[in-house]
Amino acid sequence: MDFNVGDRVLVLDEDFSGIIKMIKDNIITIETEDGFLLDYQSNELVKKKSDSSMKSALFTNTSINTVISEKETSKRKQPTTKPKERYEPTMEVDLHINQLVKSSKGMSNYDMLTLQLDTAKRQLEFAMAKRIQKIVFIHGVGEGVLKVELEYLFARYNNVKFYDANYQKYGLGATEVYIFQNVEPN
Repeated sequence: MDFNVGDRVLVLDEDFSGIIKMIKDNIITIETEDGFLLDYQSNELVKKKSDSSMKSALFTNTSINTVISEKETSKRKQPTTKPKERYEPTMEVDLHINQLVKSSKGMSNYDMLTLQLDTAKRQLEFAMAKRIQKIVFIHGVGEGVLKVELEYLFARYNNVKFYDANYQKYGLGATEVYIFQNVEPN
């Protein structure tokens, strides 16, 4: 659109208008009704016409319609994660024996504990390899044997810290592990 010094213009992003005082390359200086001098690029301004011709100009001028549609699409929000969800663990491992085998019939307590610990170690190393930062190991409350053994297992890694998982979500029966990504495992 061609602009000339003295033209009345509207600013697309804002609710005011002014008179063009100076044009230098693509920068147009306008004077507002309050006497302020403001610089805009030519694609941010529209020549002011009478109300009826202004309405028809909006519908016929493709560059204005393009600018308006670009503004509307940029205003649409991208899906965002809620702050609470951002800190949620990305991986859960349920170590209850009934989740690991179809039937624990015939297994000794030692066999069950060994299977649970092997599963925990395999899942922890999987998470490290895939650069997953947080895992929750659901071990249940019980007598606390599995929890103690898990803590012993996690303590062997110098790139993890572990603590009780979110009480509201898991109760007392889960441990959360945070994996530091820039440290090599033992």
